[in-house]
Amino acid sequence: MRDSAFAVDDWPAWPTYGLSDDLLPALRHWAQHDDVAAIATLVHISGSSPRPLGSEMAISARGNVAGYVSGGCVEGTVAVQAESVLADGRPKLLDYGAGSPVLDVQLTCGGRIGIFLRRIGDLAQCVAQHDNARRERAELFVDIDFDSGDAVAHREPKPRAEGQGFRQHYPPPTRLMLVGGDPVTLAIGELATLMGVEVGLIRPYGPSAPPPGMALCHYDTRALASALPDLPLDAWTAVYSLTHDMTDDQSVISHALRSPAFRVGVLGSRRKAEQRRVDLHADGFDDADLARLDMPAGLDIGATGPREIALSILAEITAHRPRARPVAF
Repeated sequence: MRDSAFAVDDWPAWPTYGLSDDLLPALRHWAQHDDVAAIATLVHISGSSPRPLGSEMAISARGNVAGYVSGGCVEGTVAVQAESVLADGRPKLLDYGAGSPVLDVQLTCGGRIGIFLRRIGDLAQCVAQHDNARRERAELFVDIDFDSGDAVAHREPKPRAEGQGFRQHYPPPTRLMLVGGDPVTLAIGELATLMGVEVGLIRPYGPSAPPPGMALCHYDTRALASALPDLPLDAWTAVYSLTHDMTDDQSVISHALRSPAFRVGVLGSRRKAEQRRVDLHADGFDDADLARLDMPAGLDIGATGPREIALSILAEITAHRPRARPVAF
């Protein structure tokens, strides 16, 4: 794309900009290079939409884009609209789809969407707020005023101001803590990273270096009795034990179920899974605790090899992970 204009003719041939919902890396890069940016947020849906409420797309003044707000129907047009927003700072509420006055841009799904486009006033400060929240594994709520385009960030949802606007919600990234060191463990780590999931690993008595090519947020080679108490777990974290050892798996499950972890999984047969449930009941875990279990681990897709098993487990995690909770007001 040209530096001076957002011409649709210059739009990328392949939508690689939409492969990740995480805009922070792009915003961080633009801030480091003294760029300015606008954010397009999906704030209204009527009927069908290929993207959920709160989906976002970032556009820089130098013509770079990240994220997407539809199935490819409006992204080029939104980028063109961003040029004036970046130039004068005046926000826009865009209306596309069935019944919209914009007749030359329609949605193949037949729905109607509203997209709010605003310039980020201080990109470096915005990036710092998100970086701090992510580092602390904290939620971030951003209240956006439709009249002014102002955006105010909070760690806790506060009473909403008068007028029309939108509360965006940024939960911490999904995190997956693995215990094991077999090929399935490696395949899960690779696929999870590709999907934007943060990965941590415990491998008791394992190599001092983590698996090659795998970026880990946590790596521990100590014995389970020492490693488990230091495992960082919160409500946005899943824990999966892949040790192939009944006693070790049970230790991991018991520890994880006492934490806020949203999903706890273990490999094994259905017969062993039923016995584990009986043992966990006997240890004092109730039905609500056991409802978080994925046992035997993974969605039943007939998986056999490591990568197929990894796919089934990541599908299960995706189905149960906590979601952002944006609200229009």
